[in-house]
Amino acid sequence: MPEFDAAMLLRLAACYSIGSIPFAVLAMIGTGIDILKEGSGNPGFNNVLRFSKWRSVVTLIGDLGKGLFAVWLVTRPGDTQATLWMYGLAAILGHCFSPWLKFNGGKGIATSAGVMVYLYPLYVPPMALLYVALRWLGKKRKWVEAGTRASLTGYALFVAILFVREDLASALFGLVFLLFVAWRHKKNFQNMAAARA
Repeated sequence: MPEFDAAMLLRLAACYSIGSIPFAVLAMIGTGIDILKEGSGNPGFNNVLRFSKWRSVVTLIGDLGKGLFAVWLVTRPGDTQATLWMYGLAAILGHCFSPWLKFNGGKGIATSAGVMVYLYPLYVPPMALLYVALRWLGKKRKWVEAGTRASLTGYALFVAILFVREDLASALFGLVFLLFVAWRHKKNFQNMAAARA
């Protein structure tokens, strides 16, 4: 496990700070729309997409990029894979509990994806392709919470690949990340359950 000395804590704080940048809010500047109050109220890609396609792309690039950039910025030679996962977790926690949003925030999918791109870039394309396919299918069949279904299914595929191709510790880190972002989607699961009732 990583040694939590002063340097490590500073790097984790840097990742948290970078992760806390609310790109969804920044992307909506000038629209008069408070993304924290409109739509689902979630400051993330899917909610911004309800109002503007190009602004949602800005949000996606920003949220994904900050996950990747945060880990890249603080990584040092000799860092273990567990240490890199911890950096990624700090960035995701910054996104989900941003001090700029009174410690509220998004659900962590895009920022997690940025961390994944840095840690395991070869495993991201299958996840992304599955996501795109399920979003298309969900739109065609008018699924409730199509974005949630596509995102979490793609995430689950990534974790499954970790279990097959990587060591158990990395796979377990991935599973913890998946369970955390699934928990952040609890309201979406409630919406799906209500639609079936």
